[in-house]
Amino acid sequence: MATYTWNGAGQRARGSMSGNERADAAGGAPGAPDASSAPERGGVILVALILVAGVANLNLAVANVALPSIGAAFDSSQTELNLIAVGYSLGLAASVLYLGALGDRYGRKLMLVLGTALSIPAALLAAYAPTDSILFVARVLGGLSAGMAFPTTLALITALWSGPARTRSIALWSAIGGAISSLGPLTAGWLLGRFWWGSVFLITLPLAVVALLMAVRLVPSHVNESTDPVDNLGGILSVLMVAALVLAINFAAVPNEGALVLGLAAIALAAGVGFFIRQRRARSPLYDLHVAARRIFWVAACAGLIVFGTLMGAMFVGQQFLQNVLGYSPLEAGAAILPAAAFMVLIAPRSAKLVGSHGARFTLLTGYAFCLLGFVWMLLRWNEGISYWEVGLAYGLVGAGVGFAGTPASHSLTGSVPVSRAGMASGTADLQRDLGGAIMQSILGALLTAGYAAAVATAIAGAPAPVQKQITDSIQSQLTKSFASAEAVAQQYPKYAKEITAGARESFLSGADWAYTAGIVAILLGAVLVFTLFPRRDDERRLLAAYQAEDSGASAQQGDRSLDGEPPG
Repeated sequence: MATYTWNGAGQRARGSMSGNERADAAGGAPGAPDASSAPERGGVILVALILVAGVANLNLAVANVALPSIGAAFDSSQTELNLIAVGYSLGLAASVLYLGALGDRYGRKLMLVLGTALSIPAALLAAYAPTDSILFVARVLGGLSAGMAFPTTLALITALWSGPARTRSIALWSAIGGAISSLGPLTAGWLLGRFWWGSVFLITLPLAVVALLMAVRLVPSHVNESTDPVDNLGGILSVLMVAALVLAINFAAVPNEGALVLGLAAIALAAGVGFFIRQRRARSPLYDLHVAARRIFWVAACAGLIVFGTLMGAMFVGQQFLQNVLGYSPLEAGAAILPAAAFMVLIAPRSAKLVGSHGARFTLLTGYAFCLLGFVWMLLRWNEGISYWEVGLAYGLVGAGVGFAGTPASHSLTGSVPVSRAGMASGTADLQRDLGGAIMQSILGALLTAGYAAAVATAIAGAPAPVQKQITDSIQSQLTKSFASAEAVAQQYPKYAKEITAGARESFLSGADWAYTAGIVAILLGAVLVFTLFPRRDDERRLLAAYQAEDSGASAQQGDRSLDGEPPG
């Protein structure tokens, strides 16, 4: 095993890379040479990068457990709660490609430090937001700060490690990040039992301070960064495309908002077409469509999008189910998802070995099978009065699925691109989590909203005539607004409080079933995609070797042109 180090300026300490070494650094995948390279003090650098990623992972998760409390504090509609839950993912997913490219060009460490620093005021604004609208803005701002820092963590792992060492590092980054995300609701639940709802957004402050100090002191600068200009127009189009798409999905279930939904959908479509055309024509594209068209890359990207989206969707719907239907306290609801964290931590490192022995396709499909079992169990068994083991089993199955599938999904991305495109690979890996989470939360949230409102309307229509006469348009609007609003109505009419609350629970379960069904459909579609289009182990190794040879040849030709005085690219 060949081990190399980088000095404080990020330069390789043992000379320039040969063509074969560049191929190994770009790949680090099954079928590549069995050599590894790692930075000096690699252990503490990896800890710093995982902590920075942990700030983003915590912020992604903490809002879900607080949604019932936030809804009660602001009398928020279900759509407003959906937006608060998805706001962080929205800011992160919309900005990750553009900010990742800026990091590749102007300094990954700079973006890492700026993003981690910005997360501190964003958390404070969220904690002390006077309205749910300000809270949504604060969540989006926090997502933008993560868009600076989070993609940089995987880009640096890709640039600093190679070979099996990179696979192990990505497995640890994925497993610990997922575990931190899952442990966030437990801490948030403990805080909600003692403080106000805003305290959950302060969880990340101590971690952010430690991560910031470690990043400044330990992370090397200027590692395999690009000198190409940044495609700013492509970056702006990518932001518009993702933001408009996510908002359109969220408002789709809101009555009388059809014009807004159509407008947002038109913006997303126009921005998407413009982005595609721009990337085809730009001299230095933000997103290299030639690399993205590689089968291993785009299938892995889609597969990860669904896998991580199902995890976020399960957390989003599950936390409201546990508190609204089963009557769990915030702490109990946060603790309920611990099986997901435990299985992710236990399985993710072993999934790296499974990728090496059986290939990414087999490992991805194994993960999909566990996710599918988890959602089927939710659909069939998550009803009123169930025991905790039935809750924990579903979370454990989904956690195991993400543990198996997370590593091959991320590793296949980084292994199929040249090291100069590490930012693109890491940005796509982040999109798997953040865009997948934003889309799945938005879809499940929209279906939850629509299903809940439809069930309430049906219950009102089927009520006895004397009861219907007492239900004014204002009361009906409150009942269909959200579960928290229905509870507020129950408090106003104590004579009917029991019936109102019971009806709201049944309506919530009806909406949740819509959401679970959508999750099952998404998982099945993803499994079919992986089964039919992702190459088997031997074909995967052959394709990765071909990608590495192509990238090494292109890099050598570019270097020759530069020596001859011609501009690269």
